[in-house]
Parts: sequence; C-alpha cells; structure tokens
Amino acid sequence: MTNATDPQTRATAVAEALLALPLGTFRGRAHGRDWLVTRSLFAGGASEKLVGRALDGSDYISLNLYRLESGPRLKPCEMPAEKVALFVRDVRVVEE
Repeated sequence: MTNATDPQTRATAVAEALLALPLGTFRGRAHGRDWLVTRSLFAGGASEKLVGRALDGSDYISLNLYRLESGPRLKPCEMPAEKVALFVRDVRVVEE
C-alpha cells in the first residue's frame, strides 16, 4: 500500500487492504504490538468499520470506509487518515 497523500489513492489502497482481513474480531500484530481488531460490514457491504485496540493500551485505531459507485471514501474516526492507512497496511492476523 502506498503512503500517498491523495485522499482517493489512500482510500483505494485501504479498501483493497481491508479485503485481506477477516470479518469479526481477531488478534493482530502491527507496529510491533499485539492488537484486538474488529472488522464489520454494514449496508450489504457498502460500508465497513474497523476498530483496533493495542493490547498494551498504548493506541487505538478506528475508521469507516464507504464503498461508493464513485470510489471508496475513507473516514477515520478522530485521527489522521495516514495513521489508519499505515495500520491497515501493517496489521497481520495472528494465528492462535
């Protein structure tokens, strides 16, 4: 995924990366920390939400993504879009 500053390019990269993550709650690893991550779909998949909480309590990630006919729209929740894009690029599912 690119670190592009163009909002549409970033939204497209995040949309593609989210498809590789499972739905529901899973344990992940990102930025050298363990996370509890939940990915949920709404409106028949037209909208999705991702929430991540670092298990050590040091960080939080929250975003909404809208899959519109005109292209995806990324709406981070009270944090920079770059922060959520970097997280989605880095997070990997931890198999237990």
